[in-house]
Amino acid sequence: MAMVIAELKKTTDQKMDKTIQAFKTDLAKVRTGRAHTGLLDHVQVDYYGTPTPISQVAKVTLVDARTIGVTPFEKKMTQPIEKAIRDSELGLNPAAQGETIRVPMPLLTEERRKELIKVVKHEAENARVAVRNLRRDAIHHLKDGLKKHEVSENDERRAQDEVQKMTDRHIAEIDKLLQEKEKELMAV
Repeated sequence: MAMVIAELKKTTDQKMDKTIQAFKTDLAKVRTGRAHTGLLDHVQVDYYGTPTPISQVAKVTLVDARTIGVTPFEKKMTQPIEKAIRDSELGLNPAAQGETIRVPMPLLTEERRKELIKVVKHEAENARVAVRNLRRDAIHHLKDGLKKHEVSENDERRAQDEVQKMTDRHIAEIDKLLQEKEKELMAV
């Protein structure tokens, strides 16, 4: 009985930790005016009717500290890739030069910083929602166990409290990471 609860708490904690790791990865992609190849990881390009990450249809490199170079594997993908980058929420203005698309990083204006903070806050909210969904799933499993008489009411209640504490701890971590990133973005 206690095994079931311990296992559930362990897997929930691990999944919440993975959510935090994914959020940290997303934050690392939001650069403060410097070019970074990971910046385009979330941009999807229409590849024969299928949304596909840019990295699967082109080689993404750093031309210099402030410019990303994107070289499509197929010539006819230049236009769709350029359009996908322009239409993304990143506020970038790509320019095709021959077979390569140059993506200069705009200097961070006050407005751009605020846009990036919005993006970061959105990512943070997504991470919080993911953690809360994991909490909901864990509590659902606990209630299921209670219905099937696999766990006692006291154990179920105690485990729910522990799952809630776990959730609070992970959400606090997300909020802390968000504050640090906001500070970093506002520093000129």
